[in-house]
Amino acid sequence: MKLWDSDEELFLIAKQTLFTALVGDILDKMGLVHQFLPAAIKPLSPQMVTIGRAMPVLEADVYEEKSSKNGGNLMRKPFGLMFEALDSLKKDEVYICSGSSPSYALWGGLMSTRAMFLKGAGAVVNGYSRDTNEILKLGFPTFSIGSYAQDQGVRGKVIDYYTSIEIEGIRVSPGDLIFGDRDGVLIIPDKAVEEAFSGAIIKSRKENQVKKALEEGMSTVDAFRKYKVM
Repeated sequence: MKLWDSDEELFLIAKQTLFTALVGDILDKMGLVHQFLPAAIKPLSPQMVTIGRAMPVLEADVYEEKSSKNGGNLMRKPFGLMFEALDSLKKDEVYICSGSSPSYALWGGLMSTRAMFLKGAGAVVNGYSRDTNEILKLGFPTFSIGSYAQDQGVRGKVIDYYTSIEIEGIRVSPGDLIFGDRDGVLIIPDKAVEEAFSGAIIKSRKENQVKKALEEGMSTVDAFRKYKVM
């Protein structure tokens, strides 16, 4: 049963009433038991929450600016296709990037400024971010493995975007839903969104009943027997 009429309504409900652990529990029951990105990927601030459709970006290491005979125009461009990828970000999309070694920053302050203008929902990178003070001042939801100032400029290039990527075996395809908070980042396949979030909304309501019952002295055994959640 779908409990919302649009992505915008769903995102508002999720930010107001849900959290990643709750949705993750429902995905487990659906048999989707490997949907959390690595635990090292955290928000720059505990208060940051992101939810939106995935715009996957593929990055690769480079070792010299000089292009090889077969490198073509891509290898001659600073940052590869990064500028094109960033400018393609749509409202309520999350820029999610992987593919490179963790030796330089994949996201920064100016990128956040551009993404905010485009009304992007956040950035999730399987690597470092930088310009932390600037991003925190902007308040743009940014998730990374930590902060490190070393630039991608001479070390990495975006080689494709709006393409499927993998992060430690978790496939991320364009249009999948990304939900991240201080406890982790979830990838919800597009085909599973309705069932996962409908289940999470119902579970949230039951958990509120359980909380009230526990506050009134009900045992955990009796609460689980009655409400079937804990």
